[in-house]
Amino acid sequence: MVPDTCRSEATICSGTNCLVPPGEFNAILSLVLSTVLTVMLAMVMFAMGCTVDTVKLWGHIKRPWGIVIGFLCQFGIMPFTAFALSLAFNLLPVQAVVVIIMGCCPGGSSSNIICYWLDGDMDLSISMTACSSILALGMMPLCLFIYTSMWTTDTFPIPYDSIGITLVSILIPVGLGMYLKYKRPLLAKKILKVGSIVGFILIILIAVVGGVLYQSSWTISPSLWIIGTIYPFIGFGLGFCLARFAGQPWYRCRTIALETGFQNAQLCSTIVQLSFAPEELEIMFAFPLIYSIFQLVVALISVGAYQGCKRVFGWGSSEGDSEYPSLEAGDAEPVTEKENYDLENAGFKCDENGNTEEKTQSKITQL
Repeated sequence: MVPDTCRSEATICSGTNCLVPPGEFNAILSLVLSTVLTVMLAMVMFAMGCTVDTVKLWGHIKRPWGIVIGFLCQFGIMPFTAFALSLAFNLLPVQAVVVIIMGCCPGGSSSNIICYWLDGDMDLSISMTACSSILALGMMPLCLFIYTSMWTTDTFPIPYDSIGITLVSILIPVGLGMYLKYKRPLLAKKILKVGSIVGFILIILIAVVGGVLYQSSWTISPSLWIIGTIYPFIGFGLGFCLARFAGQPWYRCRTIALETGFQNAQLCSTIVQLSFAPEELEIMFAFPLIYSIFQLVVALISVGAYQGCKRVFGWGSSEGDSEYPSLEAGDAEPVTEKENYDLENAGFKCDENGNTEEKTQSKITQL
């Protein structure tokens, strides 16, 4: 039986059609999601810090050409591409902001795993991820200020204070992870495995709980689906082209391309959840998940294509990767440095069965 009047707790009424405020359950679930996202993201960033060898990081900082190119890709190409796509698809302000937030995020830690299968420069990959996470503290608010100004108003401001607090909070676990790697490298390997699992669980948790909490968030315009699909391809492609234009060897081009297109979707989801109102989250929340799905698809396609060509055509040999030397002065490091990384960080690589050492030994045998 349909009631003749609105319910007493309704906030907006039109005849018998009422908008009832969210129940207490949703408020509690939102608080729980915010807390769990923050804690699990800190664990993921702590594990990412455990991959950073301070000596090798300092070596890349002293010869920073690769990191500089990665910086230009991460905070130059990706935010501008997000801005251009938002304009091209005529997105709503809330939609444009979440796309640009994703474009301004630092590189994701999962890129380091994909980099291994692409025979990339592992030390450069980890150094770029660490540096972009640190530099995001200043660059992310700056890029948001530059690229979102045409969509923000007094009624829809960018919560820079909340974003800044979230970014500062991820630097602490990164620093602690780097310290643990320096003091207790064997323990850091074990934590690294746990961190990889936590990162995967975090994506699942965001999708499931977010789907319950923001049920209409998946009912979004086709424009966001299209952008979420093509954006990773554009990031990978432009990153590779810029690295190649700068004279980087092939294996570093693959690394920089991967670091450019592979964004920290967990960080984006956490920032969005902690910074915006529920009515805005109904529109924004799904995009980081869409992007994370398709960036993984692009990465897996790249790995499959590369490994196939490597078997058929012999791509990825040290001679082929060294054909065009890097522009960094004195940068003639052989592929054996990647082999050393494999030995030192065996805990970083594991297949679906959890095998690590076997993969490492077979990898070295192939090389």
